[in-house]
Amino acid sequence: MRFLFLGDMVGRSGRTAVYDKLPGLISDWKLDFVVVNGENSAGGFGITEEIFQRTLEAGADAVTTGNHVWDQREALAFATRHDRFIRPANYPKGTPGNGSGLFEAKNGARVLVTNIMGRVFMSPDLDDPFACADDILSACPLGEQADAVIVDFHAEATSEKQCFAHYLDGRASLVVGTHTHVPTADHQILVGGTAYQSDAGMCGDYDSSLGMEKEEPINRFVSKVPRGRFEAAQGPATLAGLAVEISDRTGLAEKIAPVRIGPRLTGAVPDFW
Repeated sequence: MRFLFLGDMVGRSGRTAVYDKLPGLISDWKLDFVVVNGENSAGGFGITEEIFQRTLEAGADAVTTGNHVWDQREALAFATRHDRFIRPANYPKGTPGNGSGLFEAKNGARVLVTNIMGRVFMSPDLDDPFACADDILSACPLGEQADAVIVDFHAEATSEKQCFAHYLDGRASLVVGTHTHVPTADHQILVGGTAYQSDAGMCGDYDSSLGMEKEEPINRFVSKVPRGRFEAAQGPATLAGLAVEISDRTGLAEKIAPVRIGPRLTGAVPDFW
């Protein structure tokens, strides 16, 4: 199975780049399944139903989120209407929406997608992400109910991301980190066959501070006095993500490559498609 993950869309620049480029990538690479993180797509804070729908129309099979999932209040309503909208699974019981979903890929594979949040430097009152992953994967194991398992682990601390991936090694096709908006250089296949990258980066303007216009973040570091709001940067966006070839037989990763397409970062595309 040919799988593509795209990191957090940030603002109009990031989502427009995804709308414009994703259909061509799906066609050129003959992709079977695509997941996009959309939690920063509405001005850098949350996601609207219109943006969610347009991301699906561009070719995404599921949209994951993170700690900004409810920044746009309408998400609390539309989360209950869309199975392909995935909020963090380890939010408290009764939270609207779904923390995971089982979907059919273009090649007929059954793909489990889940979004789980870390707790270190994030939200320590969340349910245990490790136990949450155990529950989800026990209910829909790789090789039984699922032909592939994709885990978007939305977390701050690299140590937590690495330990989480090793904990799931052999039970998931991919564990990919999101949240920090900077693509890491540690893409690899772990010893048990799970593909991993500490952070996929963002789809957004990299001439920025994590996708935000530079001036106000710099001001707050220098003066400690807010002068305005954080605003999503509007320059040309770079797509950042991860390409994974997943075995149709085992559901584990066979090949992995970073994806970086745009004006700011050194380009990278898979050489195996």
